[in-house]
Amino acid sequence: MSPDERLAAWFRAQGRDLPWRETRDPYAILVSEVMLQQTQVARVTPRYLEWLIRWPAVEDLAATSRADVIKAWQGLGYNRRAVNLHRAAQVIASSGWPDDLTELPGVGRYTADAISCFAFGRDVLPLDVNIGRVLERSAMRFGSGAAQALMDLGSTVCLARVPRCDACPLAESCPSRGLRYAPLRKQGPFEGSFRQRRAQALRAALAGEDPNDEEAVAALRRDGLLPS
Repeated sequence: MSPDERLAAWFRAQGRDLPWRETRDPYAILVSEVMLQQTQVARVTPRYLEWLIRWPAVEDLAATSRADVIKAWQGLGYNRRAVNLHRAAQVIASSGWPDDLTELPGVGRYTADAISCFAFGRDVLPLDVNIGRVLERSAMRFGSGAAQALMDLGSTVCLARVPRCDACPLAESCPSRGLRYAPLRKQGPFEGSFRQRRAQALRAALAGEDPNDEEAVAALRRDGLLPS
Protein backbone atom coordinates (compact mmCIF):
# COMPACT_ATOMS: atom_id res chain seq x y z
CA MET A 1 0.00 0.00 0.00
CA SER A 2 1.04 3.60 -0.55
CA PRO A 3 1.58 5.93 2.43
CA ASP A 4 -1.82 7.53 1.73
CA GLU A 5 -3.52 4.14 1.79
CA ARG A 6 -1.74 3.04 4.96
CA LEU A 7 -2.66 6.31 6.68
CA ALA A 8 -6.30 6.03 5.58
CA ALA A 9 -6.54 2.42 6.80
CA TRP A 10 -5.02 3.39 10.15
CA PHE A 11 -7.45 6.30 10.52
CA ARG A 12 -10.48 4.11 9.81
CA ALA A 13 -9.38 1.81 12.63
CA GLN A 14 -7.82 4.26 15.10
CA GLY A 15 -9.26 7.70 14.36
CA ARG A 16 -10.85 9.60 17.23
CA ASP A 17 -14.63 9.96 17.34
CA LEU A 18 -15.04 13.72 17.83
CA PRO A 19 -18.39 15.55 17.55
CA TRP A 20 -17.12 18.38 15.34
CA ARG A 21 -16.14 15.81 12.73
CA GLU A 22 -19.82 15.00 12.21
CA THR A 23 -20.69 18.40 10.73
CA ARG A 24 -19.73 20.74 7.94
CA ASP A 25 -21.42 23.71 9.59
CA PRO A 26 -18.75 26.45 9.48
CA TYR A 27 -20.05 28.03 12.69
CA ALA A 28 -19.79 24.75 14.63
CA ILE A 29 -16.30 24.18 13.26
CA LEU A 30 -15.30 27.74 14.15
CA VAL A 31 -16.47 27.12 17.73
CA SER A 32 -14.52 23.86 17.95
CA GLU A 33 -11.33 25.31 16.50
CA VAL A 34 -11.35 28.33 18.81
CA MET A 35 -12.01 26.12 21.83
CA LEU A 36 -9.21 23.75 20.81
CA GLN A 37 -6.66 26.56 20.78
CA GLN A 38 -4.56 25.79 23.88
CA THR A 39 -7.22 23.53 25.46
CA GLN A 40 -7.17 19.72 25.43
CA VAL A 41 -9.71 17.74 23.41
CA ALA A 42 -11.09 15.96 26.48
CA ARG A 43 -11.99 19.29 28.10
CA VAL A 44 -13.36 20.80 24.91
CA THR A 45 -15.72 17.99 23.86
CA PRO A 46 -18.45 18.41 26.53
CA ARG A 47 -18.20 22.20 26.46
CA TYR A 48 -18.53 22.26 22.66
CA LEU A 49 -21.74 20.22 22.87
CA GLU A 50 -23.14 22.45 25.63
CA TRP A 51 -22.24 25.58 23.64
CA LEU A 52 -24.11 24.45 20.54
CA ILE A 53 -27.16 23.53 22.59
CA ARG A 54 -27.20 27.03 24.05
CA TRP A 55 -26.26 28.87 20.83
CA PRO A 56 -26.98 26.51 17.91
CA ALA A 57 -26.48 29.13 15.19
CA VAL A 58 -24.05 31.97 14.69
CA GLU A 59 -26.91 34.47 14.92
CA ASP A 60 -27.78 33.14 18.38
CA LEU A 61 -24.27 33.74 19.65
CA ALA A 62 -24.07 37.16 18.02
CA ALA A 63 -27.25 38.28 19.78
CA THR A 64 -26.16 37.35 23.30
CA SER A 65 -24.20 39.54 25.70
CA ARG A 66 -20.44 39.40 26.04
CA ALA A 67 -20.82 38.74 29.77
CA ASP A 68 -22.91 35.62 29.09
CA VAL A 69 -20.34 34.40 26.56
CA ILE A 70 -17.48 34.84 29.02
CA LYS A 71 -19.45 33.09 31.78
CA ALA A 72 -20.12 30.14 29.48
CA TRP A 73 -16.41 30.01 28.62
CA GLN A 74 -15.25 29.67 32.24
CA GLY A 75 -13.01 26.64 32.70
CA LEU A 76 -11.63 26.62 29.16
CA GLY A 77 -8.96 29.23 29.90
CA TYR A 78 -7.60 32.14 27.86
CA ASN A 79 -10.90 34.05 27.97
CA ARG A 80 -9.85 36.43 25.21
CA ARG A 81 -10.77 33.61 22.83
CA ALA A 82 -14.39 33.90 23.98
CA VAL A 83 -14.42 37.63 23.26
CA ASN A 84 -12.97 37.09 19.80
CA LEU A 85 -15.42 34.27 19.07
CA HIS A 86 -18.31 36.55 20.06
CA ARG A 87 -16.96 39.36 17.87
CA ALA A 88 -16.49 36.98 14.96
CA ALA A 89 -20.08 35.78 15.33
CA GLN A 90 -21.32 39.37 15.20
CA VAL A 91 -19.34 40.04 12.02
CA ILE A 92 -20.67 36.88 10.37
CA ALA A 93 -24.26 37.52 11.46
CA SER A 94 -24.21 41.03 9.99
CA SER A 95 -22.00 40.60 6.92
CA GLY A 96 -21.67 36.88 6.21
CA TRP A 97 -18.51 34.80 6.01
CA PRO A 98 -15.63 36.77 4.46
CA ASP A 99 -13.64 35.29 1.59
CA ASP A 100 -10.51 35.73 3.70
CA LEU A 101 -11.41 34.12 7.01
CA THR A 102 -8.41 35.69 8.75
CA GLU A 103 -10.38 38.95 8.67
CA LEU A 104 -12.51 37.52 11.49
CA PRO A 105 -11.44 38.45 15.04
CA GLY A 106 -9.21 35.81 16.59
CA VAL A 107 -8.94 33.74 13.40
CA GLY A 108 -5.36 33.10 12.32
CA ARG A 109 -3.99 31.20 9.37
CA TYR A 110 -4.44 27.73 10.85
CA THR A 111 -8.02 28.29 12.04
CA ALA A 112 -8.95 29.83 8.68
CA ASP A 113 -7.49 26.85 6.84
CA ALA A 114 -9.25 24.39 9.16
CA ILE A 115 -12.64 26.01 8.51
CA SER A 116 -11.90 26.18 4.78
CA CYS A 117 -10.99 22.49 4.69
CA PHE A 118 -13.52 20.95 7.08
CA ALA A 119 -16.54 23.21 6.45
CA PHE A 120 -16.17 24.53 2.91
CA GLY A 121 -14.34 21.56 1.39
CA ARG A 122 -11.50 23.64 -0.02
CA ASP A 123 -8.29 21.92 -1.02
CA VAL A 124 -6.11 23.31 1.76
CA LEU A 125 -4.23 21.38 4.43
CA PRO A 126 -4.52 23.12 7.84
CA LEU A 127 -1.04 23.06 9.30
CA ASP A 128 -1.19 22.71 13.09
CA VAL A 129 1.69 21.56 15.27
CA ASN A 130 0.69 17.89 15.01
CA ILE A 131 0.34 17.84 11.23
CA GLY A 132 3.53 19.86 10.85
CA ARG A 133 5.47 17.38 12.99
CA VAL A 134 4.27 14.39 10.95
CA LEU A 135 5.10 16.08 7.64
CA GLU A 136 8.52 17.21 8.83
CA ARG A 137 9.53 13.82 10.22
CA SER A 138 8.09 11.70 7.43
CA ALA A 139 9.17 13.99 4.56
CA MET A 140 5.93 12.94 2.84
CA ARG A 141 3.22 14.99 1.18
CA PHE A 142 -0.52 14.58 1.67
CA GLY A 143 -3.63 16.33 0.40
CA SER A 144 -6.34 18.05 2.39
CA GLY A 145 -8.35 14.82 2.60
CA ALA A 146 -5.74 13.43 4.99
CA ALA A 147 -5.96 16.33 7.46
CA GLN A 148 -7.97 14.59 10.20
CA ALA A 149 -5.84 11.45 9.96
CA LEU A 150 -2.62 13.46 10.18
CA MET A 151 -3.95 15.34 13.22
CA ASP A 152 -4.73 12.11 15.03
CA LEU A 153 -1.44 10.54 14.04
CA GLY A 154 0.48 13.52 15.36
CA SER A 155 -1.47 13.74 18.62
CA THR A 156 -1.53 10.03 19.49
CA VAL A 157 1.43 8.34 17.76
CA CYS A 158 3.97 10.77 16.31
CA LEU A 159 4.43 12.46 19.67
CA ALA A 160 6.73 15.41 20.21
CA ARG A 161 9.23 13.81 22.59
CA VAL A 162 8.77 10.03 22.42
CA PRO A 163 7.12 9.05 19.13
CA ARG A 164 5.50 5.60 19.03
CA CYS A 165 7.10 4.51 15.78
CA ASP A 166 6.05 0.88 16.34
CA ALA A 167 2.39 1.96 16.02
CA CYS A 168 2.84 4.32 13.07
CA PRO A 169 1.40 3.39 9.66
CA LEU A 170 4.10 5.48 7.95
CA ALA A 171 7.05 4.02 9.86
CA GLU A 172 8.35 1.67 7.18
CA SER A 173 9.17 4.58 4.86
CA CYS A 174 9.83 7.30 7.46
CA PRO A 175 13.42 8.64 7.58
CA SER A 176 12.96 9.71 11.22
CA ARG A 177 11.95 6.30 12.52
CA GLY A 178 13.48 5.52 15.91
CA LEU A 179 14.79 9.02 16.63
CA ARG A 180 14.32 10.58 20.07
CA TYR A 181 13.84 14.24 20.85
CA ALA A 182 14.74 16.71 23.60
CA PRO A 183 12.17 17.36 26.36
CA LEU A 184 9.71 20.17 25.71
CA ARG A 185 9.95 23.38 27.73
CA LYS A 186 7.00 23.51 30.10
CA GLN A 187 4.86 26.56 30.71
CA GLY A 188 5.33 28.23 34.08
CA PRO A 189 3.05 27.16 36.96
CA PHE A 190 -0.45 28.61 37.09
CA GLU A 191 -0.58 28.71 40.89
CA GLY A 192 0.47 32.13 42.14
CA SER A 193 0.86 33.53 38.61
CA PHE A 194 -0.65 36.68 37.13
CA ARG A 195 -2.79 34.39 34.96
CA GLN A 196 -4.34 33.03 38.14
CA ARG A 197 -4.98 36.55 39.45
CA ARG A 198 -6.68 37.48 36.18
CA ALA A 199 -8.87 34.38 36.36
CA GLN A 200 -9.84 35.09 39.97
CA ALA A 201 -10.62 38.74 39.20
CA LEU A 202 -12.76 37.76 36.22
CA ARG A 203 -14.73 35.20 38.22
CA ALA A 204 -15.36 37.77 40.95
CA ALA A 205 -16.48 40.45 38.49
CA LEU A 206 -18.83 38.06 36.68
CA ALA A 207 -20.33 37.09 40.04
CA GLY A 208 -20.97 40.75 40.86
CA GLU A 209 -18.27 40.86 43.53
CA ASP A 210 -15.34 43.26 44.01
CA PRO A 211 -12.24 41.66 42.43
CA ASN A 212 -9.97 43.71 44.73
CA ASP A 213 -7.08 43.49 42.26
CA GLU A 214 -6.68 46.70 40.25
CA GLU A 215 -3.80 45.42 38.13
CA ALA A 216 -5.68 42.29 37.07
CA VAL A 217 -8.87 44.26 36.38
CA ALA A 218 -6.93 46.75 34.23
CA ALA A 219 -5.47 43.89 32.19
CA LEU A 220 -8.92 42.33 31.75
CA ARG A 221 -10.29 45.68 30.54
CA ARG A 222 -7.45 46.08 28.04
CA ASP A 223 -8.30 42.65 26.63
CA GLY A 224 -12.01 43.47 26.39
CA LEU A 225 -12.98 40.89 29.00
CA LEU A 226 -14.47 43.53 31.29
CA PRO A 227 -16.14 46.82 30.34
CA SER A 228 -14.01 49.94 30.73
